[in-house]
Amino acid sequence: MKTEGNILILNSNLEERELLRTLCSLIGKVFSASNISQAISILESNNIHVLVVDDRFASYTTLKGLLDKSISLIITGKDEDRIKHLQKEWPLTRYIGYHITPLLVHNDESFNRVLKAAVEHAFLRREVESLRKTTERTEMELKDAYTEIKNIKNIIRESVIKESEKRIELEAKYIWFRREKRKLEEILKNLYIANDVTNLVDTVYDIKELVRAQGISLYILEESETLGKYLKPLVWDDAFLPHPNFTKHVVLLDAQDFAASVARYGHEINSSDLIFDARMSKRYVERLRTPLKSILCVPLLHQKQVIGVIEVYNKTNARKKGFSEEDQQILRTLSEHIAIAITKLNLIQYDALTSLLRPDPFFEKTIQELKFPKKRREEEASYALVMADVDWFKNYNDRNGHEAGNRLLRELATILKTSTREEDLVCRYGGEEFLFFLSGIKNVEEACRITERIRKTVEDHYFEFQEFQPRNNLTMSFGLTYFTGENFEDLEAFTKVDLKRLANEADMALAEAKGKNAVSLGQKEKEASPPKNKVCIYLRKELNQLRKEALIRQYKEKLVQERRRFERFYTSAPFIYKINRSFEVTKTINISLGGVKISTDLKLPLAETLDITLILGSKACQLKGDIVYSEKAKGEILKYHSGIEFKGLSSEDREMLEDFFASLRMKEPPLLTH
Repeated sequence: MKTEGNILILNSNLEERELLRTLCSLIGKVFSASNISQAISILESNNIHVLVVDDRFASYTTLKGLLDKSISLIITGKDEDRIKHLQKEWPLTRYIGYHITPLLVHNDESFNRVLKAAVEHAFLRREVESLRKTTERTEMELKDAYTEIKNIKNIIRESVIKESEKRIELEAKYIWFRREKRKLEEILKNLYIANDVTNLVDTVYDIKELVRAQGISLYILEESETLGKYLKPLVWDDAFLPHPNFTKHVVLLDAQDFAASVARYGHEINSSDLIFDARMSKRYVERLRTPLKSILCVPLLHQKQVIGVIEVYNKTNARKKGFSEEDQQILRTLSEHIAIAITKLNLIQYDALTSLLRPDPFFEKTIQELKFPKKRREEEASYALVMADVDWFKNYNDRNGHEAGNRLLRELATILKTSTREEDLVCRYGGEEFLFFLSGIKNVEEACRITERIRKTVEDHYFEFQEFQPRNNLTMSFGLTYFTGENFEDLEAFTKVDLKRLANEADMALAEAKGKNAVSLGQKEKEASPPKNKVCIYLRKELNQLRKEALIRQYKEKLVQERRRFERFYTSAPFIYKINRSFEVTKTINISLGGVKISTDLKLPLAETLDITLILGSKACQLKGDIVYSEKAKGEILKYHSGIEFKGLSSEDREMLEDFFASLRMKEPPLLTH
């Protein structure tokens, strides 16, 4: 570090001034002044680094404004307290040193150290200041350069920059096109492999994202005697509709409505000018989640015939209002593949939710069976129509939600289909109603046995949330009408009207099974709380016998009924058991003081004793139990129902179980009249 500097001595005492000059000359060039005026003159004409000032001139008010910020100060004097007081007057940013007189020429090392430090500090301050000025100058030069570059950029923007932007835009469009192409290919692949209506509906949501719409609806064309041709929505404004909600969203084909117009004439609609459009029906105004601003509606065609409609609402992220021609072309292309998927899934013939026959195809197939039986027997062919209904379904739906209700109906459809014979027909007749046609039966007893077997299969099956149903189980009621060819003059002339009359007879028997009839023929009173979950038969008697016998009777199965020692509770409780040195977890189907029924993936070995942990509410019950049976579950693939008999129940275990059963009785909902 450079230590030689210019030093100014301000002192009115000649002797002290000369002594200071001698000491300071060892460090740098020395200037001296006896008063303030001389000091100002020297400061103005020389680059002074250190001012050695007598305490008589060292006041801040005296020297303020005369010294550059980088000049260091050394105050000399005899009174140390006065010097320290003067030192405090100066700002902290100023270097202030001091030395107490008298001074010694030959032996004053302390003064030299203070002077050197003051000189070094002055040089450092000036270097910092120089760097700061250099930095400011550089920043100014950079700002000037930036301004110049900006001006140059403005000059060449119309040529080079614009061309670059065009290239970037083209590249972005190419990337977007490739991405959209992949999305389109993925949708087409999913439509091709769709094997149920859920897969089909999933692709609908992808289509909405592809064309950047706020909402989407998908309809299929149906026909009934009461409504004629109408559009039934599988999806309405993004929502997959449960059966009870279909009716308020159906669209009659002759209605003033966008979807109806597309289905009626087979043309496409792409419009964003909707205010005065007569096809802007009430349902678009009141039932869409967001106000309708633009719509794109395309027919689904199979062999040039309209089988449905797909429509999207409110284009998003668009420069122009409404859907583009490109969106319309995409939806037109996809509509062809959706129509193929609908035809492949046979949604015209089968119910979208349960995959069972729909009523009209069911009636047509039944009439075919009646007119052209596959096997001619020597005796007259016998038949039965069976109407079935889920007991307290509204209670299930209200408590668990429509999605759970839909899952239940799908599961029931599988059980009903696997519980019937190959030659029987099953259809979903209404929301939770099902209709069966039993052919090739010997007599009414056989028809009842088949129906009773179906009822028992449903009763024994464990359904999710069934423990919250009345009587802690989910069941079905059945009404049956039995007939032969003798009941009709000519089966060849048998019509849908005749079949619906038979269906009405089955419905009357079903009403009795559910306890809806106040008083049936020959029955004085009905039960105060109808148990439902039974099979009733509509009987044809000669007219003179109708007064003596009931028109409708409950079927009583002529089988030895299981004798139950303990009350059974249908509830789902966590069940942990140890087998083959490993722990398995499942849930109970029902529980009693005697044991439990559980569902397992594998068949359990008979007579083996299991270590059991049964979770009863907030308590864990440690038990042992013997496997008394393990058999294939009806209507389920790769599932077994196993019975476990409790072994050696202690009084504490019994008390815990009875407390749990008492809590279940308290939670049991009141019987409903649905």
